[in-house]
Order: sequence, then structure tokens, then C-alpha cells
Amino acid sequence: MNETPKTQSVGTPWHLWLVGVLATIWNGFGAFDFTATVTRWAPYMSNYTEEQQAFFYSFPAWQYVIWALGVWGALIGSILLLMRSRYAVWAFAVSLAGATISMIYSLSLKDVPEGASNPAFAAIIILIAALLLFYAWRMTRRGVLR
Repeated sequence: MNETPKTQSVGTPWHLWLVGVLATIWNGFGAFDFTATVTRWAPYMSNYTEEQQAFFYSFPAWQYVIWALGVWGALIGSILLLMRSRYAVWAFAVSLAGATISMIYSLSLKDVPEGASNPAFAAIIILIAALLLFYAWRMTRRGVLR
């Protein structure tokens, strides 16, 4: 009897689908917020005062690049997670770096209009980004992400 060894395939745990779908929805909101702000989409930006809008539009170009890396890295990472790709780890790492740098810069600014910055929400965003990176890393180590 000459049998060929079977390669073990790691199944997809149920929680990967839950985390992946919730992460895609969460990060989709971030990508929408970024796009609406950068394009100055009036129906969305009308939720902010003129002073807040002027503050958002005054960011230097590099700030928008860092912000883009944060939100788009997160959304791409979420999609890669659902695709069971190990590259989700890299996308989430870029996202965490972008979010952290962007938030540190935003929170260090002076004369921020009331309601334009929320340190607690910034901390939640960074925490979720870090947890998603850790989760993707763990799934890669377990062989779930290939």
C-alpha cells in the first residue's frame, strides 16, 4: 500500500467570518468618512459647522496621505482577512501606523474647534486597529491565513 500523505488544511473558524464582516463594515465607515471629507461632499459635510469644516480642510497634504493609509489599509486588511490572505497582517500594520500618526497629529493641534476632535474616539480607533492586527497575526500563526 503506497499512500500519498495528505496535506492538512486548516478550516476557517466561524469567528473569522464574524470579525471579517464587522471589520469591513467598521472600516467601510472610516473609508466613507475620509472620502466624503476629502471630496468635500456637501450632504455629509453639512453635518459640521463652518468652523469645523475649515479645520478639516486645513490639514496639510501629508496628513491626508497618512489618514488615507490608515483608513484604506484597514478596509483592504478587512477584505484580505475575509479572503484568508496573510497579507491582511501587513495591511492592518499599515492601518495601525497611519491611524496612530494621524491621531497623534490631530490631537496635538491647537485651536481645534469644539466637536472636531474626540480623544476617546481616537483611542477606540487605535485600539480596534491594534486588535485587528493582532487577530490577523494570530490567524496567520495558526495557519488560517495563507
